[in-house]
Amino acid sequence: MGMDMKEMEAAVEGILFAAGESVEIKRICLALEADRAEVEEILRRLGDHYAFERRGIRLLRMEDSYQLCSAPDYADVIRKAFEVRKPARLSQPALEVLTIIAYYQPTTRAYVDQVRGVDSAYTVGLLLERGLIEECGRLQVPGRPILYRTTKHFLRSFHLTSLEDLPEIPGLESEGQLRLGADGALMEPVAEEPGGEAN
Repeated sequence: MGMDMKEMEAAVEGILFAAGESVEIKRICLALEADRAEVEEILRRLGDHYAFERRGIRLLRMEDSYQLCSAPDYADVIRKAFEVRKPARLSQPALEVLTIIAYYQPTTRAYVDQVRGVDSAYTVGLLLERGLIEECGRLQVPGRPILYRTTKHFLRSFHLTSLEDLPEIPGLESEGQLRLGADGALMEPVAEEPGGEAN
């Protein structure tokens, strides 16, 4: 395309602004006819510029995608300008369901129900409506229950770059390998044979 670095930087800024949502880096590479390393350098420079100059926008990275968003420092002023109410907070049940899906994804509603001990159908539906979780296939067992995972909107809402940024929960790994039954619920551990080692 014959653009110099400054022009490419402006082009990337234009792409992200026009998109209004996250854009995968490979799409930017294709548009600019540039390699990934070059585009990543442009994105890094843009992000540094917004942060250093304390601009009203920030460049947000979510795994392999990038998005322009407003700076959190000016959230109150921006909200007033558009007379937008504060987004509704998630209820305790919604946070519980979202946490289970975030840490055990992809997982089924039956597994979520079993962990919580109550039916989570309404809450799962609410999280789907808000775009925090999405369907991502079906478990390959009889009945083929739907699998759920978190979305990029979830990462953006909780200011995470990737799922690796989730805080560790003590004891999370102590349950060992999960065994899901035909309905996608967690199966009971297999009982030890008689004569096994006593505790």
